[in-house]
Amino acid sequence: MTPGRGGRSLGERAAASGVRADVPAAAPASGASYAAAGDGGEGRHCWVRDPPEFPGTWPGLLVEWRQRGGGWQGRVAYTVTGPHGPVLVESWLPAARLEPR
Repeated sequence: MTPGRGGRSLGERAAASGVRADVPAAAPASGASYAAAGDGGEGRHCWVRDPPEFPGTWPGLLVEWRQRGGGWQGRVAYTVTGPHGPVLVESWLPAARLEPR
């Protein structure tokens, strides 16, 4: 936002929208020390460890959690180095590949 403008912040506008995303009631059981899903675990910076096709550790943003096949997965957006510069990737990854930053 431009300093000095009297408009509401993005957070204030989102809170006033009345829209609430449905989230699971429990945190992933992966040893990651995230807050419980629905208690602030979403929208958190994280490290993405060895995602498919991009070995290494990459900075990311945890968007949401889901439980599939008896385990937890996090939907993350992260950047990797591509042949022409940074590339944004969004995918569901096992909770074991995600660590808090």
